[in-house]
Amino acid sequence: MIRFACICALVISAGAAHAQSVKLAGHEINVLLSGNTVVGKWDGASYRQYFDPDGSTIYAQEEARSARGEWRVEGEEYQSLWAGDAAWEGWFVMEYAGAWYWVSKTTPPTPFEVVAGKHLIAE
Repeated sequence: MIRFACICALVISAGAAHAQSVKLAGHEINVLLSGNTVVGKWDGASYRQYFDPDGSTIYAQEEARSARGEWRVEGEEYQSLWAGDAAWEGWFVMEYAGAWYWVSKTTPPTPFEVVAGKHLIAE
């Protein structure tokens, strides 16, 4: 019985460890975003954002004009700068249970998916 309890404790702790959130390092954020499209919802609106390896980015929402900006990674933060912005704004990128999230001090974790390549139009 003790052996069974120990095995159960190991399985539960292994499962819990596997489900912990992980903050991506700067180089991991670059690999994840560069040359790819992010798909998600921001403030209830569906969006797609392409991250060009040259540092430019395009943000597209249905029934709205696309926006062109810049992106970079500083330290462990993804940062963007859009027309009219006075300063770069940053978010951490987290992975939890196989899903990606934008995380900042002012917004709740916001999930997104990554699609390989440039896909600004839903297929």
